[in-house]
Amino acid sequence: MEELEHHAHDEFEREPVPEKARLGFKSFIGQYAGEHCAGTELMIGPLFVAAGVGAFDVLVGLFVGNLLAVFSWMFLCAPIAVRARLTLYYQLEKICGKRMVVLYNLANGIMFCFLAGSMITVSATAVGVWFNYPMPGLNDVAPNSVGWVLGVLGVGAVISIVAAYGYKTVARFANIAAPWMVLVFLCFGIVGVRQFIDTSGSSLEEMGGLWGLAQEIWKGGDPLPGQAKFTFWHVTFFAWFCNMAMHVGMSDLSVLRYARKSWYGVASASGMYVGHFMAWLCASILYALQLQIDPSNTGVLPGPMAEAACGVAGLICVIVAGWTTANPTIYRAGLAFQAIMPSVSRFKVTLATGAIATVAGMFPAVAMKLLGFVAIYGMILMPMGAIIFVDFWLFDKIGLKKNYAEARGIDFNWVPLVTWIAVCSACSWLALSGRMEIYFVSLPGWFAAAALYIVLSKLTHKKEVHA
Repeated sequence: MEELEHHAHDEFEREPVPEKARLGFKSFIGQYAGEHCAGTELMIGPLFVAAGVGAFDVLVGLFVGNLLAVFSWMFLCAPIAVRARLTLYYQLEKICGKRMVVLYNLANGIMFCFLAGSMITVSATAVGVWFNYPMPGLNDVAPNSVGWVLGVLGVGAVISIVAAYGYKTVARFANIAAPWMVLVFLCFGIVGVRQFIDTSGSSLEEMGGLWGLAQEIWKGGDPLPGQAKFTFWHVTFFAWFCNMAMHVGMSDLSVLRYARKSWYGVASASGMYVGHFMAWLCASILYALQLQIDPSNTGVLPGPMAEAACGVAGLICVIVAGWTTANPTIYRAGLAFQAIMPSVSRFKVTLATGAIATVAGMFPAVAMKLLGFVAIYGMILMPMGAIIFVDFWLFDKIGLKKNYAEARGIDFNWVPLVTWIAVCSACSWLALSGRMEIYFVSLPGWFAAAALYIVLSKLTHKKEVHA
C-alpha cells in the first residue's frame, strides 16, 4: 500500500504510467479490500432485511452479483487501463474535449458529495449513542432533531477539515484501520448470530441447522413500509452495479493503470467478498436481531446496532468506517470540482465540498435510501463507460476516428454529450414511469449508449467526409 500511495503522488495525469511506476498484485488486493469494507456497508446490509429479502435470494444473489462485478473489473475496465495507462479524465478528454469533461466532473463531484454525506450519517449514528440525541427513523426524509443536526455538523466539520489538510495521514490511518475493521465486521456477524439464537428461544438444531437459521434471519415476505421488495434479481443487479461507476463506468481506469497485468482486476474480489458479501451479511444480521428483539424498532442506525453487538469497539468501528471512507470521497469530489475552478485553491474547494456533503448527511433520506441512490449514481456515470469502451475497442475496426476530440483538435465533442443526456433521460423515464425499476435500467442503458454513440459518430464523420 505504501508503494501504491507513493506512485499515486507522482500523478502521471497527462501521460501513460511508465514501467518503473507499475505495481504488483498485492497492492491492489489491499486497496480494494480497504475501499469496499466501508461505512456504507453498515447501511446497505440492514436495508436488505428491510426490503424483505429471502435467505436464498440474498446469499446466492450476493455471490453471483459480486462475481459479475469482479468480471466487469477484469474484462471491461482493466484491459483498457493497462493498454492506455491513462486516467479516466484524460481518456475522456481525448474523446470528448476539455469542456465536455468539465460537465462530467460536475456530475461526478455532486454524486461523491451525496455518497460522502451518507458516510457522515453513519458516523453520526455512533456519536448519537454517546450524546443520546434523537436519531432519524427508516422513512425520515428531513432532520428530526437539533441534536442530530449538531452531531452531523460536528462529524462533517472534522472530516472536511482533515480531508482539506491531511489526506496523506488519513490514507495511512485507513490502511492501518482496514484489517481491524474487517475483524470487527466479522465479530458483528458472529455475535449477532449467537444473540439471535439466544433471543429466539430455540436451539440451532430446532431451527433446522444453519440453513434454517438463515431463513429466520432473512425471512422474505413483505418489505417494511416505504421500502421496495427485493428478489434474487434485485440483489444480484444491486451487487453487480452498486460500483457501476468504477468498473462499467471506467472510473477505476485511474487506479488500474498502475497494474502490471490486466488480470490484476481480479483483486477487486477482495473488496467484493470481504465488503460486499461478508460485511453486508454481518450488518444485515445485526438489523434482523434488532427487529427480533423489538419489531417496532425499524430504524437503520449503525451506531446503536454496533454497540448492542460489540460495545465500545463496535461504536469505534462505525465512526472509523465512516471517517476513513468519507475523507477520500470528499477529497475526490474536491478534485473534481477544482478541475472546474482551477484558480481556486484545493484547500478551499475541499472545505466547500465537505460543507455540501455535511448538509447532505443531515438529511437521513440520503442514507436510508442508499440502495436507490447508488443505483442512480451508477446509471448517471454509466454512459461514459460505454463511450470509452466503444471508442477504444471498436472505432478503428469500423473506420471511425478514435479519440475524436484529440484527433480534430477540438475542446468540445457534442456526440458524447447527446449520447449521455439521451441515455440518462431514457433510463430515468423508464424508472420514474414504473416500466422498469432503477436497479435494472443500467444494463440495457449501457448497450443503448454504445449503439447511439456509434450511430451519431458515423453521422458526424460522414458529414466531414462530404465537406
